[in-house]
Amino acid sequence: MGWLTYVASPSYRRRFAANVALAGVPAAAARQAIAEAGRALLELPYLWLRAPDAKLAPPVQWDGAEIIAAAHESGRGIVFLTPHLGCFEVTAQAYAERHAREHGPITVLYRPARKPWLRELVDTSRVRPGLAAAPATLTGVRQMIRALRRGEAVGLLPDQVPPEGLGVWAPFFGRPAYTMTLAARLVQQTGATLLLAWGERLPRGAGYIVHLSTLADPLPVDDASVADGQAASATVINLAMEVLIRQCPQQYLWGYNRYKTPRANADPRA
Repeated sequence: MGWLTYVASPSYRRRFAANVALAGVPAAAARQAIAEAGRALLELPYLWLRAPDAKLAPPVQWDGAEIIAAAHESGRGIVFLTPHLGCFEVTAQAYAERHAREHGPITVLYRPARKPWLRELVDTSRVRPGLAAAPATLTGVRQMIRALRRGEAVGLLPDQVPPEGLGVWAPFFGRPAYTMTLAARLVQQTGATLLLAWGERLPRGAGYIVHLSTLADPLPVDDASVADGQAASATVINLAMEVLIRQCPQQYLWGYNRYKTPRANADPRA
């Protein structure tokens, strides 16, 4: 599936190659990502449509589980940042399965689908026991803030291009990319712990490993009215995403149009 898309779409091939070259990743190291994009699509029916009470099989392995334990001991909420790397859908489901009973559900931010026939599926498929979904609107942001203030966890993809007015331009692999400010705002407004997570897809359907780490550089103190502070926070987060991606470039979604101009915001109140 991944290779069919790659062969059939010249624009996809050009964007894939350009993003790989910009990151300084050898083409041979990123070649496997073509097939991984197909795996990312074909694993969704299992992850979205299996019975609500069905456990992930095989069980997800954890690398750095003690980091979550330490964050919960602090009594604060957790903001998980996950790039388009590996299986980003499984990270939240694995957290819900392992931690929601004791520490409450995890709330993930998602962008509602534009096509009506797909919107209901996307809106409902991510909601599972211990896993809530918040749309990328003002209502969804408030939902996430309330969850963090209860000491729960939230998750979002910081390398997803936000709507116009909800981000700042910050370098990503050396090129300006429109980057969300929400991640830093959530941490600064609630005092939550910020953690990095990504789900490595094991070969031959052997399951996943969720890798956890902390932010190497602290977020700068940010006055919400100062654009420079927002850009500085976005730059720190983008750099952290680059570090994760370089760990496993063969599973990054290089075909994603990370450098596109943001679309107009459909909800000005956001």
